[in-house]
Amino acid sequence: MGLGKFVFYKVMGWKIVGSFHQDTIKKSVIIVVPHTSWHDFYIGVFIRWTLNIQINFIAKKELFKWPFGWYFKWMGGESIDRTPGQNKVEAIAKIFEKKKEFRLSLSPEGTRKKVESLKTGYYYIAKAANVPIICCAFDWGTKTVRIAEPYYPTNDLEADILKLESFFIGVEGKEPHYSYEGKKII
Repeated sequence: MGLGKFVFYKVMGWKIVGSFHQDTIKKSVIIVVPHTSWHDFYIGVFIRWTLNIQINFIAKKELFKWPFGWYFKWMGGESIDRTPGQNKVEAIAKIFEKKKEFRLSLSPEGTRKKVESLKTGYYYIAKAANVPIICCAFDWGTKTVRIAEPYYPTNDLEADILKLESFFIGVEGKEPHYSYEGKKII
């Protein structure tokens, strides 16, 4: 067991339920919920080390300049132009086209504070890039990372969102009062 695995499993007491199917799913949009604290970042890094899988992120292009640009690139980051008037969904879909392997991790809450609904950009990115969505829950209450099966969006946005968000019902963030509640399928 490597040092990262030892720290994650034994010292920190976390467990992982599910898998990213890295042998068959080389491209996907991974939505991570709830995102209530900066602590979620290092949990994500530990998951990458533990599962030995490349998971990527996007960030504003300014972060990829000297002196830290090399670090963000090394960590799997891709720059994006966030100036107004840019079609960000299409720009991100083009990143998927260029890469042989690209698993984009996003927090659809868009903030670490309490939200009533998730932003849907992840859904449109997955549709434009023709890749599955994988739900990933960081449950601080049980110290469990849950990874869902890949989900390919249909043309029924409302039904897809309900299906995806139901995965997060009952998941507790590091800051429980900011946790996203998810929507129940009725």
